[in-house]
Amino acid sequence: MTYPRGADTMAMKTKWSRTRISVVIGAVCATMLALPSPAAHAQTTGDDHADTLAALKVFQANAGPGAAIHAGGGGDAWTLSVGTGAWPANRPIKADEHFRIGSQTKTFTAAVLLQLVDEKEISLEAPIGDYLPGVVTGNGYDGTRITVRQLLQHTSGIAPYDPYPITQTPKPNPDGTYDLSASVRKGLSRGPVAEPGASLTYSNTNYLILGMLIEKVTGTQVHESITGRIIDPLGLTRTAFPSPGSRTLPSPAVNGYHGLRIGGVRLWRSVVTYDPSLYSSAGAMVSTLEDLTAFYQALVAGEVISPAGLDEMRKVRDLGDSGDGYGLGLSKHSLPCGGVAWGHNGGVPGYHTYTLVTEDGRHASAVTNVYFLTNNPGVQLTNLMDTALCEGQPERT
Repeated sequence: MTYPRGADTMAMKTKWSRTRISVVIGAVCATMLALPSPAAHAQTTGDDHADTLAALKVFQANAGPGAAIHAGGGGDAWTLSVGTGAWPANRPIKADEHFRIGSQTKTFTAAVLLQLVDEKEISLEAPIGDYLPGVVTGNGYDGTRITVRQLLQHTSGIAPYDPYPITQTPKPNPDGTYDLSASVRKGLSRGPVAEPGASLTYSNTNYLILGMLIEKVTGTQVHESITGRIIDPLGLTRTAFPSPGSRTLPSPAVNGYHGLRIGGVRLWRSVVTYDPSLYSSAGAMVSTLEDLTAFYQALVAGEVISPAGLDEMRKVRDLGDSGDGYGLGLSKHSLPCGGVAWGHNGGVPGYHTYTLVTEDGRHASAVTNVYFLTNNPGVQLTNLMDTALCEGQPERT
């Protein structure tokens, strides 16, 4: 899936509303910091990967205070970093540093759902109303007509929803955490945008509902299910689905910022700490470039769900004529050098991320430490991923 044309990009278009920009610009302007010319840091051995480094510099020039990519193939792995992971220090972003992964959480959520399908606990074709009666109802919604598959693939017709800024969030609990049910009700307060199955409209509400489904079927909170079923078995020691109330990033961490460009000046303000339960099964997780690579490689290799389940994840709804598509929590991206890569991108206050892997072992995972207010550099990010994944590959004729 190309970043500018993919499903997450549709979500990004809804994020940068005039309401949001006016709310967040006020916060940014309270403390503005200009970034100097970025330094490049190559954490590699041998080849300096000049083409990928050039693409990374272009991306970072349009992105956050820092940007990094961890890539490789055939048992080789290398990391490049430009700018800084902690303004105003000159500190490169490293492949083992923690950051919030945003919508890449959705692939973990989808993997647990497909495990439950493997275990005959859930049917992809069953209406969500069979499992969560009365949850998806009212305001034009009918849970007896929306299937689990449609929620996973964003073809449910449920309106786009991003629970940020504070004016768009559900009411928090007294301790500042958020209940999934309250978040779902808030998301469903916006009426349908299409009939179930008619089209693809990316909405976080789909995956918040799926988080409720996981909790109903397993009897455990969604963060516990994803930890016990995915994170721990794969040995992803630097990956976490924070429990409600766990608001601090583990160390070492990449600092996240709000961003704004005025002319040639870039301005940064540290992201205010928020409770991860606000995003829950749609975007709450924390990981690293290395761990994200390991997760998607294991998923594509069939180590997480059954071959049949993986086939279902890779049944994509085409996204225009790009050759890209969106499956069940998994995106397909057609590479300019031929072949396809699988993964997901994500955006959450403080960070934008993207991970792709191919079946022949190539991989690329990128992060920048900014929450875009305007001018989301999706084209530059896609070019960075393409360059890293096609490095050393014969040109397509």
